[in-house]
Amino acid sequence: MFIGLGVTAVLASCALIAAAQLPLEPFHNSGQSITPAYEGWYTNPDGSNTILIGYYSRNQKSEMDIPIGPNNRIEPGGPDRGQPTHFGPGRQWGIFTVTVPKDFGPPPNKITWTIAANGQPLTVPFALDPLWVVSPFVDATNNTPPFIGFSENGPFLQGPPRAIGQSFTGSVGNPVTLTVWTADDAVIPPGVAAGGRFGPPKTPSIISWNMFRGPGKVTFNPVKPPVEKAEFKAPPPAVFTGKATTAATFSDPGEYILEVVANDVSGEGGRGFQCCWTTVQVKVTIAPETSASH
Repeated sequence: MFIGLGVTAVLASCALIAAAQLPLEPFHNSGQSITPAYEGWYTNPDGSNTILIGYYSRNQKSEMDIPIGPNNRIEPGGPDRGQPTHFGPGRQWGIFTVTVPKDFGPPPNKITWTIAANGQPLTVPFALDPLWVVSPFVDATNNTPPFIGFSENGPFLQGPPRAIGQSFTGSVGNPVTLTVWTADDAVIPPGVAAGGRFGPPKTPSIISWNMFRGPGKVTFNPVKPPVEKAEFKAPPPAVFTGKATTAATFSDPGEYILEVVANDVSGEGGRGFQCCWTTVQVKVTIAPETSASH
């Protein structure tokens, strides 16, 4: 049973922050729950609205696969509305979106995401509450998310995940090479201490890979490939351009969805302000044969 939506959202948000930063109990490696995370919503040029969603797994080391169904469902319109079936440890920011029509309306209209991990079901509502409007494409300091492309000529994607950005094929046991071209405006927000105790960033754009859905396991080598400076024409206002390459090896045949994330110096989750990073989904179809992948 839900209490007032605004109160629920605030409590859920506070619980996530507390769990991620100042836990009231020791961390657990496995056997814990996963909480959906409502990260806000924004209006699209066509008048529709997009809800930005992540999650927090209290399993600090173990990864989990929860198929679409009673234990992983979004309602109404589900159970499948594009959510992950593979869950990594800890806090995962803005990993997917749900777009609702212009006439969806404010609370009490809502959608809900239920995740039942290790026998512990948790449900969080998402609504177009004016208090939760976010700006994932530019923040108050005019910082913008990095761009991601799969060739030096683009097309380049920016901001929250919206559609499959690229498709690849391969076979079981044969590494699939994944190269992205990335660009960023190199803006350092006032809240980020350049040259502070963490030192200046090596590059304005940091790339990382993770599994989103799939029938088996994926191994990335490496998960966070180094971004090497590369010259190409990027969309404005980017001033830094580079590329990063990893290799993904798949354990079983079938269709996988991976996600590549480009964070700028504001870091994962944009310091909690929902800007500025870019997430792009990649589809990889893996055959059982041992033919060379590309």
